[in-house]
Amino acid sequence: MQAIAKDIYIETHFPGVTLGVIITPHGLIQIDAPPSTEDGRTWRAALLNMGNGIERVLINLDSHADRTLGVRTMECTTIAHEKTAQVYRSRPNMFKAQSDDTGADWELLTGLGNIRWTPPEITFNQQMTIYWGDSPVVLEHHPGPSAGASWVSVPDARVVFVGDAVVPKQPPFLSNADIPVWLELLKLLLSSSYRGYTIISGRNGVVNVDDLHEQIKFLKKVDAKLEKLAGKKQLPAATEGLVSTLLGEFKIPDIHRQQYTHRMRYGLLQYYTRHFHDLTNFSEEDG
Repeated sequence: MQAIAKDIYIETHFPGVTLGVIITPHGLIQIDAPPSTEDGRTWRAALLNMGNGIERVLINLDSHADRTLGVRTMECTTIAHEKTAQVYRSRPNMFKAQSDDTGADWELLTGLGNIRWTPPEITFNQQMTIYWGDSPVVLEHHPGPSAGASWVSVPDARVVFVGDAVVPKQPPFLSNADIPVWLELLKLLLSSSYRGYTIISGRNGVVNVDDLHEQIKFLKKVDAKLEKLAGKKQLPAATEGLVSTLLGEFKIPDIHRQQYTHRMRYGLLQYYTRHFHDLTNFSEEDG
């Protein structure tokens, strides 16, 4: 566990997502959960003796399975954005560990079995503030990586958890994204509003200004290439031709190459289909 500021810690050693915990006089504010039940129990045990408060809540930064599969194991009240809650309502009650080759981290885990989803008990729309001590903890809606994506910040400590808004050194998840909106988020993080903040990625722990610029550069390249396909009225299957080129932007260890290839392929196909639906329909009819 890594200390980020007074009473704020992160954990990066579990597969899936970076976990966070904020210690307050009233109790613990947890950020996301590991997808594996076994890892969830280990993480819950590590938190057991932290702080003096008796209450615990868990904030999900979005609806991605990597950070929501393990919520039930944490055995506490869950908070998320209303659009994240809507995703839960569209899911079957039970998660079945059948991979769609989306390149998610949970797909590499074994022994998951069937897991009952745990929808958030508390939701918010634009902003929510938790007053469990002298330093307020602020939840804000910041769509871009997904419609229900949120950030958690502790302004007094100048720390912000941004989920999948910044995913350095690996391809980001594109399937539920809105790239133009996402780019505006990254500009916000580079603005004076977040100057001096420690920025915590939901995948890689602490990130820096260079990571933000690299994320912007990559997303602009993706956007330009997809716009070019759309301009030629290409069908979604044409996104396959972009996978190798875009993966070349990263130095990928051999152990992750297949996973990240799946992630890029799936993300490009889903993004293009969603954002250029009318064009692809026209191409099929034209065709």
